[in-house]
Amino acid sequence: MKRLLAIGLLLASPALRAQNTPVITARVEPDSVMIGDRFDYIIEVEKDLVQAVQFPVFEPDDGNRALELIEELPVDTLERDGRHLKLRKRYRLAVFEEGKHDLGPAQVLYADKNIVDTLRTEEHLLLEVTTFEIDSTSHSIYDLKAQRTLPFRMGEISGYLAWSLLGLLLLAAAVVGLLCWLHKRGTTLGRLFTPAPPLPPHVEAIRALEALHHQKLWQNNRHKQYYSGLTEILRTYIARRWEVGAMEMTTDEIIDALRPADLPDKARMDLTALLREGDLVKFAKATPEAEENENAYLKAYYFVEETKPATEQAEEHAGDEIPPLNR
Repeated sequence: MKRLLAIGLLLASPALRAQNTPVITARVEPDSVMIGDRFDYIIEVEKDLVQAVQFPVFEPDDGNRALELIEELPVDTLERDGRHLKLRKRYRLAVFEEGKHDLGPAQVLYADKNIVDTLRTEEHLLLEVTTFEIDSTSHSIYDLKAQRTLPFRMGEISGYLAWSLLGLLLLAAAVVGLLCWLHKRGTTLGRLFTPAPPLPPHVEAIRALEALHHQKLWQNNRHKQYYSGLTEILRTYIARRWEVGAMEMTTDEIIDALRPADLPDKARMDLTALLREGDLVKFAKATPEAEENENAYLKAYYFVEETKPATEQAEEHAGDEIPPLNR
C-alpha cells in the first residue's frame, strides 16, 4: 500500500494552535468499490489567506500493494471570501485487495508565522472492497468441447472462384495485348527484359567527373575525398579503355602500363601530374590551392576527351562540321 507522507512535524503550543487553525476534512468517493476499481481520495482545507498548507504526497510502500496511485489532480479553490479560502486536493487511486481498508486520518502540513504543525482529521477514512462471488454449488465446471466439423458448401467459396476467374481472364487479355504490341514492333518478349548495354568508358567517365564537380568537395575543405574521386574515375576509365588492372596498380605502374599506348604528350603529362598530385593529397595530407583544384578537374576531363576512341572523336568532329543556321 502506498501511504501518505506528511513533510515535517513540529509541535506548537496548544493555545497557538487553537487560534485560527485551518479546518481539514477528508472523504473517499465512493466508499465501497469492487476489486480493481478506482476511487477518489479527497482532502479539503478551510484556512486564512496568509496561512500556508502543503498537501501530502504518495510514496511507494513495499509492505502493501493493495493501493496504487493513478492520478494526482491539481489543487482547486472552491471558495474565496475576503481572507477566507477553501481548497480541495483530489487523488485518484485503484485498489487490488478485497476487504475493509483503514486508510487512517488525512493529514496536511500547516505553517503560519512561527507555527509549523501537521493537521489531521479526527476520523479515520474507511474503504470497503468487494469481489465477485462464485456459487460453486449451483454451477458446474465442464471440460472444453471438441471442435464441431460442418459439411463443406460450394457457396462458401463460389464468390472467391468467380473473382479469381475474372482476374485470370484479365491477365490473359493483358498478356495477349502485350504480345501483339511486341509483334508489331518487331521484337520479342525476351528482348523486352534485356538489360541496357553498358555506357562507353569515356561517357561513363565524363558523367562521373561532372557529378563529382557538382559536389563541391574541395570548396568545403574535403580535398582528400575530391582527389580520391578524381583518381578513382581515371583508374576506372583506364581499366575499361585499355583493359589494364589500373584499380590495383600504383601510380608508377599505371604510367608504365600506358607507355605502349598511343597517347598525346600533353595527355600523358597531365595524367602523370594528376595521379602524383592525388597521391600527395591522399597520403601526405597536402592542401592544393583553389586554382590547382580546378585545374585538376580540367586535366582529368580533357584527358578523357583526348584519349577516347577515334570513332567517337570522328563522329563528334563530323557534327561540328554542320554549318550553322542563318541568323
